[in-house]
Amino acid sequence: MPENSDFSASNSDIDAALATARQRFVDSNPKSLQRHKDAAASLPGGNTRAVLYYPPFPLTFTGGEGCRLDTLDGQTLIDMVSEYTAGIYGHSNPVIAAALKSAIDNGLSLGGPNTVEAQYASVLIDRFPAYERVRFCNSGTEANIMAISMARAITKRPTIIVMAEGYHGGVLTYGHGGSILNLPFPMKFATYNDIEGTRELIRATGTDLAAVILEPMLGGGGCIPASPEFLQMIREETRNIDALMIFDEVMTSRLDYRGLHGAHAIAPDLVTMGKYLGGGASFGCFGGRADLMDRFDPSKPDAFSHGGTFNNNILSMAGGMAGMTKVLTETACQTLNDRGDALREQMRETLARHRVVGTLSGRGSLMALHFVPGPVTTPARLDAGDRRHLALFHVEMLLRGFYVAPRGMIALSLPYGDSEIAEFITAFDDFLAQNHQYLPTP
Repeated sequence: MPENSDFSASNSDIDAALATARQRFVDSNPKSLQRHKDAAASLPGGNTRAVLYYPPFPLTFTGGEGCRLDTLDGQTLIDMVSEYTAGIYGHSNPVIAAALKSAIDNGLSLGGPNTVEAQYASVLIDRFPAYERVRFCNSGTEANIMAISMARAITKRPTIIVMAEGYHGGVLTYGHGGSILNLPFPMKFATYNDIEGTRELIRATGTDLAAVILEPMLGGGGCIPASPEFLQMIREETRNIDALMIFDEVMTSRLDYRGLHGAHAIAPDLVTMGKYLGGGASFGCFGGRADLMDRFDPSKPDAFSHGGTFNNNILSMAGGMAGMTKVLTETACQTLNDRGDALREQMRETLARHRVVGTLSGRGSLMALHFVPGPVTTPARLDAGDRRHLALFHVEMLLRGFYVAPRGMIALSLPYGDSEIAEFITAFDDFLAQNHQYLPTP
């Protein structure tokens, strides 16, 4: 924050405003509160997925249609979270629903190859330039574990370079110093978009380096796009020392019909994906160069073993295949991401009109609000912000009928239209007007 920034509210004022908003939230959602308390008897903290918790308690949803969610307390919210990017199709796409119902009618857990998995693999290979071969698993976390593990096995080198504040799954999380539950891979940390510093780190690690893994736009780390120059440098430097470049496109593959590696014309050795590619069912995949991926061919001696009971489960295969071939067409993908660009620009204009210090990072249908001066090119820039501003935005937007992520992230879904954008901007404008005194100003 600039030294001359004027915080028109004291810390006690902001705390009081946040407490008042949260009390209104409690008063409006008594059934969700009771369900949360009841759930704590069987789930630690009433929760089984950490990202879904926020104080004072998370809303309980009973159903959804299109881009709207119904709560246990009888309210309907416009969904701006979209299952943290996985819900790109919305909550009730009829084409995907028909594919899932057909799969259920034909039998589950068949215990062998099915007719869809190879077709779906072919679709992904045709669509994403980096894929020459692909294998399925059950989550983006699994995909990243397999990609990192195979990189270390193939190169016979121990070390992985990751980005500070990066996230590659529940046991590969590097925000705020990392998690004690992380897998014990030897890791070194680079600064996102720091070209010279990362170049020096790659060269210094040298023949100990198995791979560099990164998202071509940080997702959980603040929706910060990588510069093309940063990505190209990593590609060149890893190739020079025979290390692998891994793109985690679990979130970002939705941002261009060919994925962000296709949009940037970068050829990583391996790419991981997940989330929406299961059509609403659990999904993960990793793939890339044929010479690397063919190490998993079980008919060959010394093949890498890769198990997983539900790797090719028919629900994920059928739902994913229907979504990618019949719903998320190139035109639909472009329209969705154009709509996200338009929303981000309107939010920037609204912040400027109210003279509130803030910026929107992101690309296409995925973005994040930050109450810091822009532009934001590295996660360290976000440390200047006061987290209470985002907390106030989160609860106040819930009270206005919009489900947004506590960290300020917004992900749009295909059912989201111009009318929803207009409704959201109206609510955002009202939030800024009503809470201007608690937010940072120039």
